[in-house]
Parts: sequence; structure tokens; C-alpha cells
Amino acid sequence: MFPHRLSTLHGDFCFGGIAMTSNTDNWVRHIRLLCTKGRQFFRYAFYYLYGKIDCMIFLRFLFSRFFLKQLLLAGLTGLGLIVLTLDILDTWTHNGQTQEVPNLLNLQLAEANEVLQKQKLRMEVLDSAKYNPSLPPLAITEQNPLPGEAVKTNRKIYLTINPSDFRKVRVPNIIQITKRNAASILKSVGLTIGKTTYRDNIGKNMVLEMRYEGEKIAPGTVLPKTTPIDIVLGNGKR
Repeated sequence: MFPHRLSTLHGDFCFGGIAMTSNTDNWVRHIRLLCTKGRQFFRYAFYYLYGKIDCMIFLRFLFSRFFLKQLLLAGLTGLGLIVLTLDILDTWTHNGQTQEVPNLLNLQLAEANEVLQKQKLRMEVLDSAKYNPSLPPLAITEQNPLPGEAVKTNRKIYLTINPSDFRKVRVPNIIQITKRNAASILKSVGLTIGKTTYRDNIGKNMVLEMRYEGEKIAPGTVLPKTTPIDIVLGNGKR
């Protein structure tokens, strides 16, 4: 079951001086020989662990030319794989290649896409529930990362756009009520208070007028949701 001439253990694991060539048959023979010697190594290691081989003979094998050669070959192969893996990761992740994020705010979605493609960046559009009446539909209202930040090539830029259409609401009647109550009423229908101005009137902080884009509006006017309503308040003076 176990070789009689254990003293030839070292010789059994040598390549026998066979030169490595580019010939396919020689490579096949080398691979087969390496597999055979590998099986012998594990078999001898098993015998040693179970006390079927002398310790000195096993040590001779560990310090044999074949074992040291294979150990060195394995180390070089492992190092080569590590270098190759790092090189592939650098190429795949574009390590060291950065782009400056362009300013896309207020641009139309089609224009933003064209700019990003030229700089080898990608985009993802996020839904927005906040309508900005001062910007045209589908204009960029927010972006992440911010303009000027350095990012890797092929990075995804998240864009928030102005909705193309927004539900409209009727302006409630807030005339002759306090600013605090007016803000609550406007908020309940999706509107907000914009600019606040004052004029002489005995009703301090009472709403006297409502305005939109500089024009006076009446209760019941239909405007897009989230529209800011400018108000005129009394200053408490006669």
C-alpha cells in the first residue's frame, strides 16, 4: 500500500528535467505529471498524519526541490492573479478618472441629457410633487450631486424636474382675517403665502388684498397648486 523505497521520495516528486515548451503535448504531459505528484503529496501527508510515514522522510519532502518549486510557483500565480484583479477593477470602476458635474438647473430634460452624454455621465429622473410656476414644465429644479462636484466617469446624476402639469385649486377667501389664519387656510388647499407688504389700515395684520404676479386676484381664482399668494396687510395705523 505504501512505497518500499521511501528514500526516493524526493526523486518521485521531481519533474525529471523535462523542459517546458510551447508544444501542446508537452503541456498536457506536464499538467498530468503535476496532478499525479499532487495526489502523491496528499497521500503522503495523509500517511504522516496517521503515523504511517516517518517524520524525517516527510520533512525531506517538505524541503525538497519539487515542493519548494511548487510553493514558489503558487505564490507567483497568486500574486499575478491579485495584480490582474486590481487592474480589471481599476478599468471597470474607472479609478482615477473623474468628471466635474455640470450645472443642469433650469435646463430642459432633453438639454440636460445631451450635456451629460457629452461628459460620459448618466441621469435618473426623480418624480416631483412640487410645482414651480416660475419655471417651464420639465425644467430641472434639483440635482444630486451638486454642480462642480468631482465624480467618476459613468456616474449617475439624479435629477428632479418641474411637473409638466399640476392640479389647479381655487384660491380661498382670506380677506379680513389675520395673517396666521390666512397661512393655515392657504396651506390646507396647497397654496402658500408669498411676499407680504403693509399699508395704512386700522386692522393690524389683517389681510386686505391678495395678489399673484403683481396683479390683484379675487377669491375663487384658479391657480396651480403650491402657487405663492402675495398678501397686503394692515399696519394698525389710520
